[in-house]
Amino acid sequence: MANIAVCPGSFDPVTLGHMDIIRRGANVFDEVYIVVLNNSSKNPLFSVEERMNLLKEVTKDMHNVKVDSFGGLLVDYAESVNAKAIIRGLRAVSDFEYEMQITSMNRVLNEKIETFFIMTNNQYSFLSSSIVKEVAKYHGNISELVPKEVELALLRKFT
Repeated sequence: MANIAVCPGSFDPVTLGHMDIIRRGANVFDEVYIVVLNNSSKNPLFSVEERMNLLKEVTKDMHNVKVDSFGGLLVDYAESVNAKAIIRGLRAVSDFEYEMQITSMNRVLNEKIETFFIMTNNQYSFLSSSIVKEVAKYHGNISELVPKEVELALLRKFT
C-alpha cells in the first residue's frame, strides 16, 4: 500500500518556499497530492485552474507529485485519495498556533490522518504569497522568490 500524503494550500502563487516543502515531502512519501484549496475568505489573483496549471508545470519533474483541487473539508479529500498524512509547512513560530488549531480539528474529524509539519528552509522563512504579489505588483525583482514560470505569470498579470 502506497504511503500517500496531501499538501494543501492556496498557492496564490506558488513560491520557492512552497516548492521546498513539496520537494521534501515528495522525498518522504510515495505519493503527494498538492491540493489547491479555494479559500472563500481570500481574494485570489490567480484562478484555481491557473494555480493548478502553474503547480503542474513547476512539479512536472517530480513523478510522485499530483496536483488537484478541492473545496470541502481537507480530511474528506485526504480520505478519498487514501492519504494517511497531511503535510503542512511552517515558516516561523507564529505559524504554529494557527496550524495547531487546524491539526487539532482535523484529528477530531478523522483521527486516522496524521499531520506532519515541515519547517521551511531558513532562506524562505520570510516568504509568503502575499509578499510576492505585492513586490510583483510594483515590478520588483521576484526571481529569487518564485519559480521562473510563476515569475512570468505574475509579470503578465501586472502588465
